[in-house]
Amino acid sequence: MQVRSLIGDEIVFVDPDATLREVAQLLTANEIGIVVVGSKDQPVAVVSERDVTRAVAQARDAERTSATEIAHRELVWCDGAASVADVAAEMMDRYVRHVLVETRGKLVGVVSARDLLGYYAASDEGELASSM
Repeated sequence: MQVRSLIGDEIVFVDPDATLREVAQLLTANEIGIVVVGSKDQPVAVVSERDVTRAVAQARDAERTSATEIAHRELVWCDGAASVADVAAEMMDRYVRHVLVETRGKLVGVVSARDLLGYYAASDEGELASSM
């Protein structure tokens, strides 16, 4: 199965100067684990729940700390046509929970470890049901 079939939620973007508080509010309001810093045409970084948690643990000021200060600039990408297994392996190799999905050089979505887990859980249930 191609990973593009797992893309569900809209991508949530933040401006590079968005505050830590604004990022946390977006993550919570949208019930997501990552936001993309920049725009669809020019994503420059990502901020995850872990990044926010780490910043809070470091007692960073939620009103003065910007998204770019806590963001990861090394983006992990995959092609929308990549297999779910290949993307899962890439996540394990790179030790990440989110991968940006592109098609023809354009950002089309984000796939999370939770998305992959859901896919594998549904596959196992289908195999179990067909073997009964």
